[in-house]
Amino acid sequence: MGKIEPFKQKVWLASPTMHGEELEYVTEAYNTNWMSTVGKNINEVEKIAAEKSEVKYAVGLSCCTAALHLCCKLAGERLYGKPAISHGALEGRRVFCSDMTFDATLNPVVYEGGIPVFIDTDRDTWNMDPVALEKAFEMYPEVKLVVSAELYGFPGRMDEIKKICEKHGALLIEDAAEAMGATIDGRQCGSFGDYSAVSYNGNKIITGSSGGCLLTNSLEDANKARKWSTQARENAAWYQHEEVGYNYRMSNVIAGVVRGQYPHLEEHIAQKKAIYERYKEGLKGLPVKMNPIVEGTEPNYWLSALIIDKDAMCKQVRNDSEALYIKEAGKTCPTEILEAIASINAEGRPIWKPMHMQPMYRMHECVGRAGSIRCRTNAYIAGGAEDVGADIFDRGACLPSDNKMTEEQQERIIWAIRSCFE
Repeated sequence: MGKIEPFKQKVWLASPTMHGEELEYVTEAYNTNWMSTVGKNINEVEKIAAEKSEVKYAVGLSCCTAALHLCCKLAGERLYGKPAISHGALEGRRVFCSDMTFDATLNPVVYEGGIPVFIDTDRDTWNMDPVALEKAFEMYPEVKLVVSAELYGFPGRMDEIKKICEKHGALLIEDAAEAMGATIDGRQCGSFGDYSAVSYNGNKIITGSSGGCLLTNSLEDANKARKWSTQARENAAWYQHEEVGYNYRMSNVIAGVVRGQYPHLEEHIAQKKAIYERYKEGLKGLPVKMNPIVEGTEPNYWLSALIIDKDAMCKQVRNDSEALYIKEAGKTCPTEILEAIASINAEGRPIWKPMHMQPMYRMHECVGRAGSIRCRTNAYIAGGAEDVGADIFDRGACLPSDNKMTEEQQERIIWAIRSCFE
């Protein structure tokens, strides 16, 4: 295969796609001087976010991590009561968390003093494994909170996760940061959790450059979250505070961008789907598989990713910051594929590194279908359980998925990937 010319302008993994209405709403905020954390844009975003996610209430916040933090605080106080001012609402309590995800999914558990116990990944969905979750409840029946993420906009069976939580009297926090607009049996992601969160980060399916929403069907909880997000100020003429608060409220300017993006959500999903389908067709015949699509679900196709068949993997090793591989004819690895993509000025990324492999969480337990998975640095020692998340991380890569990428650009990226198997 001949040399592939690099792109003059970089093709991104996922970047903001703007349309014009955003500027109108931002200008409205500017002209009316509503530049802070109150205003019409925030009110409209909360209304639209709740309607789109099929919940009763949405609370506009500075980022999705802030939304997840307040989800954890709400869940903790609902389960265990209001903590002492120097403690978090989950202080000393185990919480079952997705393992293969971005650390923002579970860091809020730690903010509230909780102890994450990771649940391994379902190979057929790349999301939390319901069978492993059941096993975890057998091991720790006292656990009353589950935090589950939906990976890359390709949902697993969050409905099954919810049923398991209900069976064990546990609450569910649904991290739908990557899955806005995706559905399970026609029901919107973000509507399954007792508390849920969506993201408007710069690389998401729609964006405000930052921002997020907490989703709930409880007016009382929505009002609590809104109060906490503005430093928990009491209803008094002076600054009266009776509990810890946070500076988490969404800006009316950011909300203007989000408000202008929402009408284009379905358009962006259609563009992302077309990218996924072109990869699937263009990589036919190679020993790879694309993100799994679970029966009954409709993804939002936010990021297209592939996984290399085991027998087509060349030798690859990684430490905490570097990767090495040995080229073999007819075989490749994620490191080589990402290098090939980068060589033509396009951006790819590894699959999320599982949380139980992260230096800060290596001493935390991860539960698979057969029980605990033990991890020592990057050597996986299975206590009778297969480490699915580690295997997907080892063999998987995220591909350029920007919805402004042209078909010609994507074709060159596909050829770069194919060249790795020569």
